[in-house]
Order: sequence, then structure tokens, then C-alpha cells
Amino acid sequence: MARTTLGIESRHRSRAPFIIGDDVAYAIDPELAAAVHMLPELDLTDLPTARKGMEELTRELGEVDETGLSITERTTTRADGTELALRVYRPDDAAPAAILAIHGGGFVIGSVDADHPRNVRLAKETGAVVVAVAYRLSPETPFPGGLEDCYTGLEWLAGHAGELGVDLDRIAINGYSAGGGLCAALALLARDRGGPRICFQYLGVPEVDDRLETRSAREFVDTPVWKRPLAEISWDSYLGEGKRGGEDVSPYAAPARATDLAGLPPAYVSAMEFDPLRDEGIAYALKLIDAGVPVELHLFSGTFHGSSLLAYAQQAQRELEEEIVVLRRALGL
Repeated sequence: MARTTLGIESRHRSRAPFIIGDDVAYAIDPELAAAVHMLPELDLTDLPTARKGMEELTRELGEVDETGLSITERTTTRADGTELALRVYRPDDAAPAAILAIHGGGFVIGSVDADHPRNVRLAKETGAVVVAVAYRLSPETPFPGGLEDCYTGLEWLAGHAGELGVDLDRIAINGYSAGGGLCAALALLARDRGGPRICFQYLGVPEVDDRLETRSAREFVDTPVWKRPLAEISWDSYLGEGKRGGEDVSPYAAPARATDLAGLPPAYVSAMEFDPLRDEGIAYALKLIDAGVPVELHLFSGTFHGSSLLAYAQQAQRELEEEIVVLRRALGL
């Protein structure tokens, strides 16, 4: 049965291993292709409805097993005097390491609540303290508001490391999609400001290039979950109308534009085969490598943006399990 979520009904697609677009057949993994029709279809032209739909979907997923964790709501103060909300996940036997978690959502949707199951899993399976940042969304708060919130969250984490039992040399940042892009930007910002040390950046399918000129960005106009038209809305909301693709876009907004990546933390970058963000993520990983930054890059075949939502599928399980392995190794756990 079709279900209304994120502002539009889910579309039923063929259960064959090929998802047929307007001009091309996408050779999606058969196990994933069989369940594409279960995933919500995003409509970012109506953000209030999309945000409400995400809240409803989060509630439908039910309660999360929080056994073994202490979860607290914290706040800190932004430079303008307003409050920034944080949520801290501390395992009962927490290791002296931390992960700053930055949610995805194309800069325009998503929340700490929506990412709650993900953050519970990160804390439980890595053993690290997880701090999730409730950054402000666009277009109400365009760049650099959301990024500055993430930086404020990083400063709070570093400033409370003693209280949390965290080693200042063992703080990683983790994000998926727009969250991955914000992590990449945060690593640049922390380096350039001489801010808290980040030991590792996990960039899951990062959204880092507003120009949308890569082959995948140009061709994938009807792929599941995320597609070029959504990317256009995302960047127009984050940067402001008429700025996307222009000459004066800051590398802190679109890290793919950065010309100096030297001295950044080691990174893991993932990319999904049928995702508009695929090529910009790969290109960013290669730029990091060229700058002498240790990088692990993994392109998951037969996948699409957000295919890890189908957690029972083998490819999704590989992605989720690898995330934990990578973070534990990076944090010395």
C-alpha cells in the first residue's frame, strides 16, 4: 500500500533488478530494487509538509532500544546569544572518544529526532560518546548559519571533554549527505580557525558541490530518494536563489571548491552508484588524496542515495557495518 510520507505518496516501481528512468536503465542491486517502492518520495517544493512527513515517519518507526545509554539534552549559546540544542548519547561503559553527529536532509529537512535511531546505533556499536547537533535549517537560515551551529557544537564538545570523559585527540565527525557536506566544511573551518582538533572525518555520500556539473549530477534526474531536481532546491535554499554555480560561492559552503585541502583530518568517503552525489564525492576524495590526506573511498555498487534505509539488504548491511568498523578504527576502539 502506498503511504504518504515526506510530502508525497511512495511510488510503486518494478520489482525487477532494473529501475527504468526516462532515458536509462539503472542496474540497481536486485534486493534493493525489489523494495524501492517502499521508500518515500521526497518533495522539497513544500518544505513544511516534507518536514512534517519526516516527523511522522520517525514516529511510525517506533521506539528505539536505548538500553545501555544515558541520553541527555544539552544547550549551548551561539555568538548571537541564542541557544543551540545538542543531544548527548553516552554509553554506560563509554570509551574516551567522541563522535560529533551531523544529520542529513539536503540542508532543508532532517533533525536530531529523525536521526535518533542512527545516533543510538553509533553510540552502542562504537562505544563512543555521540553528540548530535540541532543545526538550523535553510532557507530560513541559509549558509553559514547551519555550519556555524556545527562549529559551535564542536567547540562545546571539546570544551566539555573532561566532563564527558573524552580524550581531546579522539574526536571524530560523522555525517551523511548534507551532513557529510557539513562535516567536510567543518573540517576546513576548524583547520583554518585553529579550532578543536578533529581526528577523523566520516563523509557519507557527501553533498559538497553546488555546481552540479559532474556526470552523475547531470544524468541522475529520476533516481530513487535523491535526484538532480532535489539537489537544485537544496543548494538554492542553502546558498540563496541565484547563487548556485556562481563564482563567489564559499568553499565553506561547497567544499569541492576548496583549493587547499592540506592538513585536514584523515577521511572516509562513501559513494552510491546511482546517486547524483556520486561523482562529487569521489572527486573530493581524490582531491584529499592529492593534498596528502589519508583517505579510504568506497563506491557501493548497485546502490542509490539512502539505500541503507533498507537495512535488511546485504548491500545496506555492508554499508552500515563498515561505518562502525571505520569509526572504531579511527577512534582507536
